[in-house]
Amino acid sequence: MIAFWISAALATAAPAADHAELRDIAAAVSKEALHDSLAHLVGFGTRHTLSDTTSETRGIGAARRWAAGRFQVLSAACGGCIRIETPQQSFTNARVPQPSLVQDVIAIQKGDGDPDRVVIIAAHIDSRVTDIMNATSDAPGANDDGSGVAAVLEAARVLSKHHFRATLVYAVLSGEEQGLLGGKVLADFARAQGWRVEADLNNDIIGNSEGQGGERVRDLVRVFSEGVRATETAVEAEKRRLNGGELDSPSRNLSRYMADLADQYLAPFSVKMIYRADRFGRGGDQLPMQAAGFPAVRVTEAAENYRRQHQDLRVENGVDFGDRLEGVDLAYLANVTRLDLITLAALAKAPAPPTGVQVSGAVSADTHLSWTPVPDATGYVVRKRDTTAPRWGEAYPAVARDHLDLPHTVIDDWAFGVQSVSPDGYESPVVFPGPAGDFSPPKPGD
Repeated sequence: MIAFWISAALATAAPAADHAELRDIAAAVSKEALHDSLAHLVGFGTRHTLSDTTSETRGIGAARRWAAGRFQVLSAACGGCIRIETPQQSFTNARVPQPSLVQDVIAIQKGDGDPDRVVIIAAHIDSRVTDIMNATSDAPGANDDGSGVAAVLEAARVLSKHHFRATLVYAVLSGEEQGLLGGKVLADFARAQGWRVEADLNNDIIGNSEGQGGERVRDLVRVFSEGVRATETAVEAEKRRLNGGELDSPSRNLSRYMADLADQYLAPFSVKMIYRADRFGRGGDQLPMQAAGFPAVRVTEAAENYRRQHQDLRVENGVDFGDRLEGVDLAYLANVTRLDLITLAALAKAPAPPTGVQVSGAVSADTHLSWTPVPDATGYVVRKRDTTAPRWGEAYPAVARDHLDLPHTVIDDWAFGVQSVSPDGYESPVVFPGPAGDFSPPKPGD
């Protein structure tokens, strides 16, 4: 094995290869298609989890069947490339007083190179008004979370026309407002299928650009990510406290990946990374996925308007309350959807992230990184950043397939990671060394 020595001075922060296909995918997103999906969703009156499941025109049952029908149409257009599953579980809790079935609609576009590796876009179809138990009043849920479901459907429409190494999953979830139930159904289904989930992009409230104070934020979207893996063991936590990694879970490095893609392909539209698993004191369907050990982030608009969330439809003192279609900024929603689509495509075209990433160099002037090669990768890049920097900086191309030595680089002063590269230049997310940053799925029985 030949060691590859490179001076730190030769490292670059050059952008990744520019892919025309990603630009084409972003350009294919249609505001008209998004509006059509939103109009249909709002037209079901209410999509409360406990609403009618038998009507063909009103309630969550009709909405779920409509979503499944949309996936069927898209599958027919791509020669049957999409398979539809409807996993369900029965739940009872404080917000579900009687045992009730919660069903997800999951559309699966199988990859042609590494089909057990899966990237997911998800959103919840259920809606609500002020009283969480009110399953009959109109709850249009245009933004929360019709906007996310519209993005999921648009992802399937656009991406089903392309081919990918990894499998794409388009997930329409139920029961979020009743306790993140659809996220649990998805997590359990993923584990039962033996999926190696590399990323779950949970889109929840992504279509509003007007804050409650009237400010407009059209060029920014927030991406929330956990810093420490929810599945971390006590032994792993002790090692992390000593050696770092509290800012480098796979979910956190997924958010960095999205921020880099936005800068390269969507500027001036950009990502604001939020170092929290969700908004303060709140939650979304990415949390059950993280609890199952899967990398997951929450994608949410930059300026929320709480008068349009969880509200009875009404006018008070001249102020409109309620989550109506008129409150959705279609141009903004289209940009968030573009970010989702180029992220899914880049992930699914890249090789899997490296496994077994290790770093060593204690009491030494040099740093050594090693990893286990992954299928389809023809190259690897070692990344470095200051321990307090939010984004990865210098890039060191590795000639050897399983290691790189960095002379005159003190391990104490930097954070390091490794990403794999495909023959056509698609890069995986960066993997931080050790269990803290490992993208590998949970072991059976965990």
